[in-house]
Amino acid sequence: MRRRPAHVAVAAVVLLIAGLAGARAMPDELRRVLPLLQPLQRAAIEAQLRAWNAWTEPERRAFTRRAHEWDALPVAVRQQRRAAWWAWNRLSDDERLRLRSEATRLAALTPAERMALRMQFDALDLTTQRGWMLGPALGADFPRLQPLLAQAPREDHTDLLRTLRAMTPEERGQLAVLVQRTPPQDRERLRRDLVSTSDSNRAAWLQLQLER
Repeated sequence: MRRRPAHVAVAAVVLLIAGLAGARAMPDELRRVLPLLQPLQRAAIEAQLRAWNAWTEPERRAFTRRAHEWDALPVAVRQQRRAAWWAWNRLSDDERLRLRSEATRLAALTPAERMALRMQFDALDLTTQRGWMLGPALGADFPRLQPLLAQAPREDHTDLLRTLRAMTPEERGQLAVLVQRTPPQDRERLRRDLVSTSDSNRAAWLQLQLER
């Protein structure tokens, strides 16, 4: 059973707090701690505890081993894997299908060919590398759109990325021109106007902005 890194971390907390060496009921220590947690944290731990109680003993041992292996990884590696997991889950179904197809193609290459591609990617600056985690469509446009994305508050990323993915490559190209023309202090307004414009009206809105 595969568990995302965040679930492994939550399970590790449960194990450390509760000492769940085969416990079937919620331990008193965990029962006292849960009310002190934020609702989302509490719900995650309660869900993990229910899953733990439903597993067989071999499944528990396997999960505990993976949790220890996760904790033993360097912090940078864990951060990278978390970022990759979140990036994958934000992709559209079409993008995931395309990436799976690319993975199959890459697997058919020789080790030398794969190494050459790896070296090309490693030669990119870190900002460009992170941009490709947005997927094959936005990754290609990321260098030009990065100023707009970089200034967006984290809580607005979902709406902004949805909007950008709904645009055609030509529209993203027009937006990139607008981003370069717009002073840094005005890019928040540009982002708000972009996201608030409906998909059906976005082409006309972009053309109007370019003509100003």
